[in-house]
Amino acid sequence: MKYIWIFGPPAVGKMTVGQEIEKITGLKLFHNHMVMDLVSVFFDAMNTDEGGRLSRLFIEKIFEAVSKSDLCGLIYTSVCRFDRQGSWEYANKLADIFESRGAEVYFVELEADVNERIIRNKTPNRLAHKPSKRNIENSDKAMIDASVNERANSFEGEIKRKNYIRINNTKIEPDEVAKNIKDTFAL
Repeated sequence: MKYIWIFGPPAVGKMTVGQEIEKITGLKLFHNHMVMDLVSVFFDAMNTDEGGRLSRLFIEKIFEAVSKSDLCGLIYTSVCRFDRQGSWEYANKLADIFESRGAEVYFVELEADVNERIIRNKTPNRLAHKPSKRNIENSDKAMIDASVNERANSFEGEIKRKNYIRINNTKIEPDEVAKNIKDTFAL
């Protein structure tokens, strides 16, 4: 079993790269909006205690079920807020669900220029899979605000994991990024 966590700032291309990895590895993709958009029908998944609790519960239950299954593995995409207490710890808690069952765990960090991310924020693929991003004006504003007020990329040397790669994908197509990840980790 393999677990790949793809993380980075909003609209960096996490889901799209995950889709490409899914195509070439057979691993299943689980992007964070699959839960966030479901929970947000009832509670704001990002800004309410109950929405956050339900999101974490769904994510952890899916991770536990997949880690016990006969699937070959999981690709998960999300933002890690390095400036928020507990965000990195939660990422490691999720990885531990797989590691505790002997799975190989890989961390993939993506980074891209904010101007490129503004363009990507409007792509048909993103909008088709993430209903909460369809209000482009609000989504662009939230992404720009987050790029100024939050730290969604690690500092150089901050991540000490063995199976870790950081890729600036500003000018690299998603299928090339996926192939690079597959080759780097011999997936």
